[in-house]
Amino acid sequence: MTPTLFAALVASAIVLGGAALLALIYLFWTARDSSRMQRRLMPERAQMAREDGLGGEILESIAERGRKIESALDSNSESGRLLIQAGWRAQGARTVYYAAQAVAPLLLAGLAFGAWMFGPEKLHRSAFLILMLAAALMLGLLLPRMVLRSVAEGRVRRIKGEIPMFIHLLVLLFEAGLSTRQAFASLVRDGRGVLPELGREFELVLRQLEAGGDSQEVLRTLAASIELEDLGSVLALLRQVDRYGGEVREPLLEALKVIEERRSLDMREMVNLMSGRMTVVMVAFFFPALLIFTGGPAFVSIIQALRSASG
Repeated sequence: MTPTLFAALVASAIVLGGAALLALIYLFWTARDSSRMQRRLMPERAQMAREDGLGGEILESIAERGRKIESALDSNSESGRLLIQAGWRAQGARTVYYAAQAVAPLLLAGLAFGAWMFGPEKLHRSAFLILMLAAALMLGLLLPRMVLRSVAEGRVRRIKGEIPMFIHLLVLLFEAGLSTRQAFASLVRDGRGVLPELGREFELVLRQLEAGGDSQEVLRTLAASIELEDLGSVLALLRQVDRYGGEVREPLLEALKVIEERRSLDMREMVNLMSGRMTVVMVAFFFPALLIFTGGPAFVSIIQALRSASG
């Protein structure tokens, strides 16, 4: 590593650290008044901040600024749904996400400014600085949502994979004579290793039911928050059985059959897409090699013949 490159890296690190520090100070002081008002209106949050110390108070202040940014960008309340789907229901996880929403644009803007200042000479123009700062700010605003959406989609896929086992366990528990609430309690107590993601969701459902919540409304809220068609159909069936009674084994098995047929169709579609992609790969890589292997000797013979004729 040359001394010039090392000095440029050190200077970039200093600029980035300074920008981050200034961003934290700015966010802390601008959110101080709103934090005081929230401590008066919501003493439980103030107690949590005091238990976490100064760092918790600063993080909460930054998160409050992030909530304002999020409310300005998210008019459809998508973030709340994605946070639930990602399993980030705890106050600490939400605080970290909103703090990242506030800090990420400033950090990326500081990084872009450092790259502009210590980059190549041809980039030392005000137009490049404006473009880099604008791109960094837009990426910083979108990056936390993109990460959250990726985590939520991955967890929803894992929940979708647990639904067939969930139906089988429900059939066994209902055949053993358990009610819906007792079946949920058994899944939470004994099925966490088999259903890790659904077990977390039904643990929350069980808490709400034990607190006196209506089972119809609790299951409807769970289906609406996860937004998974297979899970929604199973929960709708459970709500119907819980309200009107009747046989539950056969409807659950029918729902399982429909889900398996749907997955079989999805798998066939995936295989068809993969075969098309493999055809493109074979044409792009295998076909030229095949032409060289089959036509190469003839082409070399023709070249040698032409050389001998011309000589």
